[in-house]
Parts: sequence; structure tokens; C-alpha cells
Amino acid sequence: MDIDKLVKSLHPLERKVLPFIDKDTSLDDLVKKSKLKDVEVMRALQWLENKKIVEIKTEQKKRINLDVNGARCKKEGLPERKVLTALKDKELSLPELEKKTGLSKEEINVSIGSLKSNAGIDVKKVGKDLKLSLTLQGKKLLDKELFEETFLKQSFPVLEKDLKPEEKLAVDKLRKRKKMIKLESASIKKASLTRLGEDIVKSKKLDIDLIDSLTSEMLRTDRWKGKEFRRFDVAINVPKIFGGKKQWYRRFLDQTREKLVGLGFEEMDGPVVECDFWDMDALFMPQFHSARDIHDAFYIADPKYAKLDQKLVKKIKAVHECGANTGSAGWQYNFDVKRTHQHLLRTQTTACSSRKLASKDLKIPGKYFAIAPCFRRDVVDATHLNSFFQVEGFVINDNLTLRHLFGMLKMFAQEIAGSAEFRIMPGYFPFTEPSASLLVKHPKIGWIELGGAGIFRPEVVIPLVGKDITVIAWGLGIDRLAMFKHDVQDIRTVFTHDLKYLREAKLL
Repeated sequence: MDIDKLVKSLHPLERKVLPFIDKDTSLDDLVKKSKLKDVEVMRALQWLENKKIVEIKTEQKKRINLDVNGARCKKEGLPERKVLTALKDKELSLPELEKKTGLSKEEINVSIGSLKSNAGIDVKKVGKDLKLSLTLQGKKLLDKELFEETFLKQSFPVLEKDLKPEEKLAVDKLRKRKKMIKLESASIKKASLTRLGEDIVKSKKLDIDLIDSLTSEMLRTDRWKGKEFRRFDVAINVPKIFGGKKQWYRRFLDQTREKLVGLGFEEMDGPVVECDFWDMDALFMPQFHSARDIHDAFYIADPKYAKLDQKLVKKIKAVHECGANTGSAGWQYNFDVKRTHQHLLRTQTTACSSRKLASKDLKIPGKYFAIAPCFRRDVVDATHLNSFFQVEGFVINDNLTLRHLFGMLKMFAQEIAGSAEFRIMPGYFPFTEPSASLLVKHPKIGWIELGGAGIFRPEVVIPLVGKDITVIAWGLGIDRLAMFKHDVQDIRTVFTHDLKYLREAKLL
């Protein structure tokens, strides 16, 4: 490697730090010797490591630092030193000692305990008062430092492993006091020169005058002429920069919405907190039927019941019980009006379709869709969650046929799922007849079902719309659709908060 070119590519911070690096030189030493800030030294070391000029080792070590009271005592002295000085000439009672030293009762009690352990004071009771006086050892302590005082004179923090026996004793005593010292876990970084780094330092070419950036002033005054510019290494590995971007599944939902709007569909919506009426009863799902088992709903405790248009409730009740004017015999059971008012979390986006069909804003002919969250009491695993998204829609017009429905499902398979291979299989849904299921082929998983479709039954359309007209409807599990396109095997990954995964997830 050309050392001249490499040296000319070094940042000024790198050139300032490099001469001070030897074998296992600590970050603190480099800060002191280079007179740079620790963040500048760390940045320089990272750049030098990228260029393979230095090696950085990180060791986890415990170090001792001063807490609030420790920092104060380092500056003002320990309270026991004040007690020793106050007792120098004569014995004092506790109130007298407190007044003379200006210490709090807590500080005096701590000082007495510390000095008694060093045999420095004598405490005796005279009448109702306690009298304190210096012992012979205490008088010697007037001219001698305590271990704790000597320890506090150091520059902090200090490494625990480097403590001398007398310092360990001082630490043990200080740890018993409130907020004197604290034990911290620290990452100690040390730098060493590589063979390349040694060659650069030996070359003595670091002291050069280079221009790092070209300014407009330099261009105006021609100060750049005859100057040498720092080289920039465009091949060096640098930290990744993660720009802001949409979460990939949210982006997929927005793309699907744009495609459906582009195909002429109008978006519809509905509340997350629904009721049995719009979620199931208006869709001709019998209240007693096992078809409701897959809609294992979360029911709301308060408020428990919804407010509904009683005229519409009466129509749906009649359809369930005897078919009313739909040409059907209905389900032949007593419809529970109270139950139909129960609040629940929406179990299917078809609730949006039933609301739209009954709306005064319904356009005929019309094409509608909804992308909305739904909730069911599923066991959470790689293929099921208790909250999920569905994309739902319908087309309403005269003379629509099953062929129109199949053509629409083919379009979804190709345009939205991006699958060249698909199948349309017979299916069952309580509110459509005939019914179909859409399957697409995944290159790894094989055939997977994306959702269902069909023609709404007259028992659904007539009471809601007010007349018999063809409505072809479809509903797809858009979570699985996203998994299909993004090659995701676990549905929990779709909603993960793992920052590393979200940063690296590809946007299709």
C-alpha cells in the first residue's frame, strides 16, 4: 500500500491521535496526550480502525466513581476531619460539637462511628450529656490522613482491579455511607498500532498541511492554488445510514389501496367496534349456526348494546325467520333482537359492505372496497394472530354473472398478489351463493388460500338495498397476501417492532 497516499487521506483528527498510540493505549490517555475531546478521539480511532491502521479492543471492567456526597467531601473534606479539629483543644458535648463544626446530626453520627473505629475519640456520659474528647491516637490523626482522605485525593473514576489493599479498605468504609461512591460497569477501549500503523508512524509524514474542504472564499481569492488537498477514500467501509421509510407492510397496504382506486373502486369504511347486526345478522348468518364459530368474537362489556334502525332490524328479523320478500324460506327460527344489538370488535370487513349496501350514498352501478383491521380470538402462532387486516369489496350492477367474478379474482391474483398461477375453487360462505375460494401458488410454500368470493344472496341484498340486484363480492386476507409477495414465513414478522429487521426489510 502507498503510505504517502494513505497519509494524505487521513483526517486531521486521525493525524493528531496516531502519534500517541502505542501498545494497548487507553482512550483516556489519548484524550490527555492529544488534548482533544473524547468524542473526537473515539471518532478518529474508528476511522483508523476502518483503514486497518489500528486495532481497538474493548474490555468490560468495574470502576469506582464519586457520588454526590463523595464529590462534596473531596472538595470540602470529610466531616470527621472537622470533628477532629473541633476537639483539638477540649472535649465537647454533642450540641457544642454540632454548633462548632456546622455539621448535621447525621454527619456527626457518621463521623463518631468512623473515628471510634480508628480509636480516635472517647465518648463518655456526663450527667445527661455525652462528652467527646480525643484519644492519644486521635491526636496523632490530627497530623495524619485517614485512608478515606487519601483515597478521595485521586482522580476519578478508578478501576476496581487496580486498588491497593489500603484503598480497598477505604472503599469498603465509604460504601457504607450514603451517596459517597458508586460502582459502575465500564467499557474500557484500548488501541494498538497494526503493522501498517507502525509503518505510517515511522515514516514521520503525519505533519503535513492539507486542505480538507474547498470553500467559496478560497475560490474567490485563489487561495487554493498551490495547495494540496486531502485525498478521499471512496472505497472505505463506512457505517450504514438508514434513511426514513415506511414500514414495508404499511407501504404494501397503501399500494393495494392505490391499485384498487386506479381500477375504479371507491373506498368505504366502518367502525372497529361493531355489533352483531352489521357483522353477521345483516349478512344472513343464522344466530344459532356453526358458521359463526370461525368468528370467535371479542364482545364489548360496556357499552354492551348498540343503537340500530328498528325498521331495518325488523326487516332482517323477518328474513331470518321466514325469508320475507326474498323468495327464501329463511332459517325458520326465532330471531333474538336483543342479541343483534350486542357490541363486538369487527370480525370481518364484510361488515363494511353490509353498512354500505344499506347506505343512502350507495351508487348503482358502483364498485367499493375497504382495507380494515379485524379481530378474532385465535391462538397466536406462525399463521394466526388475533388481529389482522382484510381487503373487502363488492361490485353492484344489473346482469352481473359468475364470469365477472372470476375475471375480477384473476385480476387480483395477477395484479395484487403478483402470481402467475392461481386457482378458483368452490367454497362456502353463509352470505354468498354460489361461493368460491381464491388460491395462488407460492414458490416455496405451495398453494395458499388468499380469501373468498361469491354473489351476495337475495336475503342479504333485498332488505339492505331495497330491491333485487346482483352484487358480486370478495374478501382477501391481505396479511397473507403481503407475506406471499415479500416471502415472509411467519405472520408475526408482518407486525414486528424489531428495528434491525425493519431497517433491512426490502420494499417491493
